[in-house]
Amino acid sequence: MSGTEVRDQLLQAALRVYAVSGVRGATTRRIAHEAGVNEVTLFRHFGSKDTLLQEALAWESRQVIEGIGLPPEPVHPQQELLEFCRRQHRVLLASGPLIRTSMAEFGEHPEATRLVCQAPVRLAEELQQYLVRLRVKGLAAGDWQPRAAAAMLMGILFSDAMGRECMPERFPPEQDAIAQYVALFLRAIGAAGTVPGSR
Repeated sequence: MSGTEVRDQLLQAALRVYAVSGVRGATTRRIAHEAGVNEVTLFRHFGSKDTLLQEALAWESRQVIEGIGLPPEPVHPQQELLEFCRRQHRVLLASGPLIRTSMAEFGEHPEATRLVCQAPVRLAEELQQYLVRLRVKGLAAGDWQPRAAAAMLMGILFSDAMGRECMPERFPPEQDAIAQYVALFLRAIGAAGTVPGSR
């Protein structure tokens, strides 16, 4: 096995152990065991548990962003936002344990939470810039702020992904939820083709 493969195994193992046990419970022994290597190998690659966890969380944020994005030139807001939101929601669902653990430990380990939040922050910024381009192109209208609009859409995706399991009755049926959120959002920003009375 190559050094890169071992390193990736350790990063993934660190994420799995951290998601279940948090910083304190993510011992180097447990991470090494989860990765199928010995602790010496872990220390040779990362030097310390703190470095490994920081790199693992940063690596996860980079992985999350890959494959989620909005086009530089808006053409079909409904299709583009629907695809963006579906991908983001799937990632949030998959990352749920990691996100919950990092948020629960924010008081003691704020740096871990900030690393976990890098991807959602970057995606929210990308959405905000997309909304600016949408308005400039004349595909959205009305008196709204791009930052607030992006926060609203990202917020409902986060709320659904984190809360559906424990409060399913609070949300629309899962198969329709994302489409409903996007449709409501598009109406709120006066997106072309979604204004009342338009087709």
